[in-house]
Amino acid sequence: MIPISGTNIKDFEEIIPQTKTYKLNLLEGKINDYIDGIDAIKQAVFKILETARYQYLIYDFSYGSELNGLIGKDSDYIEMELRRRIRDALTTDDRIINVTDFVFSHEGESMSVRFKVISVEGSFESEVMVNV
Repeated sequence: MIPISGTNIKDFEEIIPQTKTYKLNLLEGKINDYIDGIDAIKQAVFKILETARYQYLIYDFSYGSELNGLIGKDSDYIEMELRRRIRDALTTDDRIINVTDFVFSHEGESMSVRFKVISVEGSFESEVMVNV
């Protein structure tokens, strides 16, 4: 719709992206019901981080994450790069505003990364494990 001269910006309503989606039951390998709101965004975060970018034809090149390829690198570089890669992967979803408060824990050949996701539905903590 093209605004008519003299139209006030307050006359327009902001459209918030819908979050309703299928609820994945990973333990049983089934789709059970639907979820909405912050639970749907939490599931989207999980799916984005568990999907390797550029690997599946069903997804375009903006979907997924690039958390691999850091094995043997310096730990400071890994932490900096994981911040960037996680934020890049998640903020392609219009419902996610920012990713902050990263906390890294080295566990043998893996690294646990905890972070805060700020979304249109509210904020929550999430975590991912990466081989380093």
